[in-house]
Amino acid sequence: VRPTVLEADVVRFQNNKEKWVALVGLLDGRPYEIFTGLQDDDEGIIIPKSVNTGRIIKNVDENGNKRYDFQFENKRGYKMTIEGRWRMPIEQVIKLVGSLQLDSENINTWKNGVERALKKYVQDGTEAKGKKCPNCGNETLVYQEGCLICTTCGASRCG
Repeated sequence: VRPTVLEADVVRFQNNKEKWVALVGLLDGRPYEIFTGLQDDDEGIIIPKSVNTGRIIKNVDENGNKRYDFQFENKRGYKMTIEGRWRMPIEQVIKLVGSLQLDSENINTWKNGVERALKKYVQDGTEAKGKKCPNCGNETLVYQEGCLICTTCGASRCG
């Protein structure tokens, strides 16, 4: 069972010239969970450069929805909390992983494997927004048993 509070490391990295941050929750000193996002002033996660550790706090509302906040102490000792987002739909996670531009062939193989593994958890009939059918070119792809099926021409692509 995950404790309410986990110690966390802050890891900064770049992906295709974009600055990203990863918050790695640690259980018994080992990675247990990871949250990532763009690190920018407008839409991303803003964490001072001097902050390398913090805590990931699990919050549950009255309806049982879970949210994970990141809390850290600034240089003056004030606790700052970044409110986490609610769970991201699995098809958005797949799109995010698929959009990563990685240099290493080993990492790209990992990326493709993660995409493939997650696709089977997408609810049948969910639209694959922004993806075009490689056969007819229409944006009419839906997930079906982990595969992408075109509702226009019937083309199927698995894996």
